[in-house]
Amino acid sequence: MASVSSALPEGNKPALRRTQTEATSDSYPGTADASPFDSPLERSASNTSLSSLASDNVKTDKAEFGKLLDTYGNEFEVPDFTIKDIRDAIPTHCYERSALRSLAHVVRDMIYLTVTFYVWNKYVTPEYIPIKAARVVLWGLYTFMQGLFGTGLWVLAHECGHQAFSPSRLINDTVGWVLHSALLVPYFSWKFSHSKHHKATGNIERDMVFVPRTREQFASRIGRLVHEISELTEETPIYTLIHLIGQQLIGWPNYLMTNVTGHNYHERQREGRGKGKKNGWFTGVNHFNPSSPIYDEREAPWIIVSDIGIALAVTALVYLGNTFGWSNMFVWYFLPYLWVNHWLVAITYLQHTDPSLPHYTPDQWNFVRGAAATIDREFGFIGRHLLHGIIETHVLHHYVSTIPFYHADEASEAIKKVMGRHYRSDVQDGPIGFIKSMWKAARWCQWVEPTEGAEGKGKGVLFYRNQNGLGVKPAKLPKTN
Repeated sequence: MASVSSALPEGNKPALRRTQTEATSDSYPGTADASPFDSPLERSASNTSLSSLASDNVKTDKAEFGKLLDTYGNEFEVPDFTIKDIRDAIPTHCYERSALRSLAHVVRDMIYLTVTFYVWNKYVTPEYIPIKAARVVLWGLYTFMQGLFGTGLWVLAHECGHQAFSPSRLINDTVGWVLHSALLVPYFSWKFSHSKHHKATGNIERDMVFVPRTREQFASRIGRLVHEISELTEETPIYTLIHLIGQQLIGWPNYLMTNVTGHNYHERQREGRGKGKKNGWFTGVNHFNPSSPIYDEREAPWIIVSDIGIALAVTALVYLGNTFGWSNMFVWYFLPYLWVNHWLVAITYLQHTDPSLPHYTPDQWNFVRGAAATIDREFGFIGRHLLHGIIETHVLHHYVSTIPFYHADEASEAIKKVMGRHYRSDVQDGPIGFIKSMWKAARWCQWVEPTEGAEGKGKGVLFYRNQNGLGVKPAKLPKTN
């Protein structure tokens, strides 16, 4: 996957790094249909009306949007191809799923976990390694490695949730429930909310993952007026660092328990389950409550099944802790668990947060536009082998989530020819670049707003801006009382 820089706009702003392929014809109509590969169980209502999924069937007219600039200063054009174009470009065999092949990867990852556990407990001991400092370093390496192997199993359970693991729903949901429960993830609860994320990716009012603050929300959060945002001084790097550390340590459990980074428009839930409810602690908006507005009534029984899985896993951990000692369990399980959480949050954050990516208001969002508002990155051997390519082929995954990971590279190459200039990737510096992107995203991507001077429909296409003087400056707005 090559990385090519586009031309620098005036002002020497950083250029968007993307893979350039064949340009997309302007004759392609847009589409807003939900993914045709969603199975009936996943085709649940989101927390707003499904009317926003209706097809536009009109050509994208650049004049209707005006000049749109991403955070780098590159001119942005709204995608103009259809989901049919994407589907037709993918070789037929890429849609084939094999339970045996997928289960082999589960076994492989569990062997990694088991062998590592055995080797460290057998040989990283005072008998073999008398220097305590060396043992501490090696056990630190153990937690890191087990965290990667555990994340690999998390990704395979993610495949189950999308029915990409095998053609059998029973196999998919059984394997997914067991693996995710062992990692303290409520499988069905996550599965349903994650499906809604896929149906509304990039929709500023309906997405379920890393929904950015609007300019108004950012101003309210820091106690400033909207017009004052363009006058803010730089955020101190130490504040950015503290925010990142908190995000990586507690971001995942916080999301499960409070729906942080998910949308907060629960009043629109069509069954009335969201009346008076907002994201936060003890509000009922979480992944464990069967009456949470994140879910529909028909999904509620499966939330209980998820909770049972968590209860069984906690029971097993308590037994193991009491039997083998909690200090051992802290190193054996809980520190690797924190690494799993870290990788999960980092991966998801960087799949959906980048200076090149747009977000859309509901009236300008559709499925194709939202799926294109994601980005592929590169994490080398760790990403492609241990994490099953979840970092490198995410754009494809948002268009056709039932394609198994072992066909994703080939399918990704196929859709690049359709997406052309609309395909986003940042593969510069490989794994090091991936880690550096976390800091970059935190500094560049603080809130979203329309491009200054956007016209008509362009006011519904939002881009990241920041107070740190990076990239395109925030729009200057007239003073308000």
